[in-house]
Amino acid sequence: MTARQNPLYIRYMAAVDEWTTHVTDCSCRVEAPYEVGAPLFERFSRLQDAWTNHLTQQRR
Repeated sequence: MTARQNPLYIRYMAAVDEWTTHVTDCSCRVEAPYEVGAPLFERFSRLQDAWTNHLTQQRR
């Protein structure tokens, strides 16, 4: 399975797109996201950590 077929990667990239779209059109910042941005950033952050951990596990 390639990275692009991995369900975790697909969810991670969707979260990246959602967060990027949000911050492009919003005044919230990473340091201080508000009620709309906070859950998007949290999801992006959790999936980024999960994807990084997945890659680390593959290298072992």
